Amino acid sequence: MRYAQGGGLTDAGRAVRERIRLQAVERFESGQKNREIAAALRVSERSVERWRRAWRERGEAGVQSKGSPGRPRLGPGQLARLEKELEHGPLAHGWADQRWTLARIKTLIGRLFHVSYTVEDTWQLFKRRDWSWQQPARRAIERDDGAVEVWRKETWPRVRESRRSATRGWSSKTKPGNR
Repeated sequence: MRYAQGGGLTDAGRAVRERIRLQAVERFESGQKNREIAAALRVSERSVERWRRAWRERGEAGVQSKGSPGRPRLGPGQLARLEKELEHGPLAHGWADQRWTLARIKTLIGRLFHVSYTVEDTWQLFKRRDWSWQQPARRAIERDDGAVEVWRKETWPRVRESRRSATRGWSSKTKPGNR
């Protein structure tokens, strides 16, 4: 069975799989056949063949775990610096407007720290840090919040009430056109 990027295994899961590979090495040394090893360890023959080839080429080190396949991560100091740079805004980093996008942040991380993140990795980084994306509310420059509040509290209830009273008294049978 093939596991992309370590199959999402935890460190404990990778340790279990490594123990199985090392048991296979012991059986290689005792001269057992691939089919017997695969049956005893409950793995595919193809995996055993691959392990045997790696064992022949590099010895026991060829079948040992290479560690977590995780992406490079930014350290606490780098994250603090990233946060400060984000506060300066996109204009300070050469973009034409004041919108941070995941692609721009990914590019900024690469420029500052020489670490390659994908857009998805950048999103995961933000979620882990409890940062959120926020779309600024678009409001007219001429907007008068006081006037809006007065309209909402005084005018809108009157408009809503007049709309309700206009529809009262009609039923589906007595409305004009439904005769």
